Amino acid sequence: MIRINLLGVPKKTRGGRRAAAALPSGGGEGSSTVVLGLIFAGALVVLIGLAQMWVQREHDTLEKNLQKAVLENQRLADVKAKYEASKKKADMYERRVRVIDELKSAQSGPVNLLNLVADTVNSTDAVWLETMTNDGKTLSFTGMALSPNSVADLMANLRKTGAFKTVEIKETLQDASVKEVQAFKFELNCEMDPSFSGKNRKQS
Repeated sequence: MIRINLLGVPKKTRGGRRAAAALPSGGGEGSSTVVLGLIFAGALVVLIGLAQMWVQREHDTLEKNLQKAVLENQRLADVKAKYEASKKKADMYERRVRVIDELKSAQSGPVNLLNLVADTVNSTDAVWLETMTNDGKTLSFTGMALSPNSVADLMANLRKTGAFKTVEIKETLQDASVKEVQAFKFELNCEMDPSFSGKNRKQS
């Protein structure tokens, strides 16, 4: 019968002594270290791969966002150019309207002034106008009055209109050519007020 010593107990030698039991070799620890190293290396490779995938995904996202930003910038530049062109046209039209309004005002200014003087003379008793001149700064006119008081009333009414800075009488004298009634010739010089317009006409 053959016996197998599974417990590693040494057999007795011929002298009655047991042989020393065989010590386990260190091959198990070495294999475990290699396995752990392989696992760590594999995990490291996986982590590096995942990191590369994340970086690539972020790069792609940033690239798409950059392209969108470039397109939006181009769109806004086109909108800005159209806005500036429209604003330029609007400014040009506004200048034209302003010039037209100024021309209309310049044309209507003398007419308004003449109407103002005519209304003032008509509202003053016993005075008539004969001539009137306007050099752009001073309005001068001559006329007839039945009394010096009528001339004074006309001057006061002209001042009340607010169209003139000063109203001065140049001369007044009795007209000897009129025999039926007492008549006086007069000449007035009125310095115009540049700020006056028909809209701010004062009521006499």
